[in-house]
Amino acid sequence: MIKYIFVTGGVTSSLGKGIISASLAKLLQARGFRVTIQKLDPYINVDPGTLNPYEHGECYVTDDGAETDLDLGHYERFLNRPTSQANNVTTGRIYSNVINKERAGAYLGKTVQVIPHITDEIKQYVKGFEEDNYDVIISEIGGTVGDIESLPYIEAVRQMRNELGPKNGIVIHLTLIPYLRAAGELKTKPTQHSVKELLTYGIQPDILVCRTEHTLSEDIREKLALFCNVNKNSVIESIDANTIYDVPLMMLKEKLDYRVMEKLGLDDSTAPNLVAWKNFLGKLKNPLHEVRIGLIGKYIELQDAYKSIYESFVHAGAENETLVNVVSLHSEDLEEPDFEKHLASLDGILVAPGFGKRGVEGKLNAIQYARTNKIPFFGICLGMQCAAIEFARNVLQLPNANSEEFDSDTTAPVIHLMPDQVDVENMGGTMRLGAWECHLESSSKAHQAYDQTIIHERHRHRFEFNNDYLNAFQENGFVPSGINQERNLIEILELEDHPWFIGVQFHPELKSRVENPHPLFSSFIQAALKHKNRNGQSSQDQTNPVKDAKTKTG
Repeated sequence: MIKYIFVTGGVTSSLGKGIISASLAKLLQARGFRVTIQKLDPYINVDPGTLNPYEHGECYVTDDGAETDLDLGHYERFLNRPTSQANNVTTGRIYSNVINKERAGAYLGKTVQVIPHITDEIKQYVKGFEEDNYDVIISEIGGTVGDIESLPYIEAVRQMRNELGPKNGIVIHLTLIPYLRAAGELKTKPTQHSVKELLTYGIQPDILVCRTEHTLSEDIREKLALFCNVNKNSVIESIDANTIYDVPLMMLKEKLDYRVMEKLGLDDSTAPNLVAWKNFLGKLKNPLHEVRIGLIGKYIELQDAYKSIYESFVHAGAENETLVNVVSLHSEDLEEPDFEKHLASLDGILVAPGFGKRGVEGKLNAIQYARTNKIPFFGICLGMQCAAIEFARNVLQLPNANSEEFDSDTTAPVIHLMPDQVDVENMGGTMRLGAWECHLESSSKAHQAYDQTIIHERHRHRFEFNNDYLNAFQENGFVPSGINQERNLIEILELEDHPWFIGVQFHPELKSRVENPHPLFSSFIQAALKHKNRNGQSSQDQTNPVKDAKTKTG
């Protein structure tokens, strides 16, 4: 029988339920169990596709085209396996399904209520993996216990625990043990109240995972066990880590996986195989080289807006035994006359994806600087489109070159609205989404990086390169090295007379993994190293190389 693990949060949000869930899943997977993770999000949006990045961080896209929570990125990066629409469920989707069923007469005229209809729909989603041959399904519930939005999910968990029995379903409660500097001690009262709140909904947690800045003493563990009604050995310490990739080993040390297997009656005789993970951490923490990469974006105030890009730099840096110092630069700051001062010390420049006109001119300035100064350049989605606009304006001498997204009346639309998007009215779930096939030119740097001819990468956009300008681009050395042959869409553009200048229409950061760094990011870091050595530059460590080092997520 499939075993179910429910992960709830208490006291405050952003404690790291996603990382704890992914770490536990990694440990169970390393022991030979087939595991998947699911995020249950309480917000009423059907998906995060229409949310501003400032609201919810990046929108993570799966192979099947689902726009999902960024925690699915952590799931994929830790487990090294793809997720799908089934791995992310929102209240909006739940209610939408129930309302559609009611309109179709599925409830035979009964009054539709939160219990049982909404909770039944939630349970149906949770059990949706039963035909996929998994041993363990971990369901992470977004938000914090006590939030009004989370109540239907908590009630569904209570019902499922009763239906499954104690050996088939357990609850892990992630909570905070705050440290009061003035008193010089850790406080357990917030956790006690959080567990009490959970108990009012009929759920007794089986395991407590306690986020803390300081080591939990035996007295603290005993107090938590006594007042929260759990075994002392089920009080798990989750102290702040230098990098999120330390957390699986920290949870292994705390025996979180062992406690879970003990409570679920799983065979614990197989030791976890974490050789590849430990090798990655060894390279990450003991780099031989160092580079400074400028990340040009318009949402840099919120790191989660570019979460997968930061993680991809971590993976590629470790593979190249290189400390990647990511220097986040707001694109609007690069619209000033003296913008070059921000770029002078960089070994590589990445222009990030995004939507809307704000900050675009700053991105164009950064791209022109990278192109003319032979600095390795990587453009992703809008970054690739901006590279095409900059080239058209300054090389093809088309001063009005633009994207129809920014100027619908432009006389030189080198980037235009995709034909199948012309009549689209709804904003949610209507872009070009998911994995698409791309054929690589055999003599290209992209082919050299991938070492294969056909690739599949994930997309999320409405606008694309206008093939009416392709000949002019090719004649001047900006050539397509990746094409979707089904629709004759330009997926990759490369500048021939440049050490490394690549723009991609897709999102390679969404497929980078701890054990399989993305080849384009790895190649980009190699090019940055060569540029640094060629120019005799000395990169100064002015930023944290692993910008996601804190275990903040969820």
